[in-house]
Amino acid sequence: MERYWHVGARQPWRAAEVFPRAPGPFLRADREKPLSRELVIGQWGLVPWFAKTAKLTYSTNNARFEEITTKASFKSSWSYGKRCIIPAVSFDEPNWESGKNVWWRFRRADGAPWGLAGLWNTWTDKTTGEVVESYTMLTLNADIHPLMNRMHKPDPKLGPDRQDKRSVVPIELEDVDAWLNGSPEAAAALVRLAPAQVFDAGPVAP
Repeated sequence: MERYWHVGARQPWRAAEVFPRAPGPFLRADREKPLSRELVIGQWGLVPWFAKTAKLTYSTNNARFEEITTKASFKSSWSYGKRCIIPAVSFDEPNWESGKNVWWRFRRADGAPWGLAGLWNTWTDKTTGEVVESYTMLTLNADIHPLMNRMHKPDPKLGPDRQDKRSVVPIELEDVDAWLNGSPEAAAALVRLAPAQVFDAGPVAP
């Protein structure tokens, strides 16, 4: 992360698997140093500004891009430009084509790490003063994607073009500054499905 995204050395993260509601790393623009980046450790599961507690009763792990301008939990982060990059060596998705859940692992075919699009927020407990950093991962409809539309359990009541299968949104290295610092319009133009050939994917070895 330090070398690939140029965030400086001795960052406060030691490699580990990241799960929803657990701490994980994300990169955002350093607002004290123009065009610089900082690595932050925060909860995967965005805590919105209006939350009464950091322990939410609803999921904010993922944010549908199609809803970020209207969804209460995410629209403030989007409108204030609180966009981030979520680094990952790989990520896992469930495949149900056999009739049961088989986890698939997704790496980049070029061997580089993923830089996944996300939103962040800093929430402060008004009672204790505790500051909680958190983030959410953006997803995009993938019903037409030849690989990502194979993931997750299908709804037999819906047609193949109405499943609302989801995909993460990779941000390429050359687009990171535009994603972190650009206008909402410039950032929105970067939200697209990655071509199938970008992925190195298959069942997780037992």
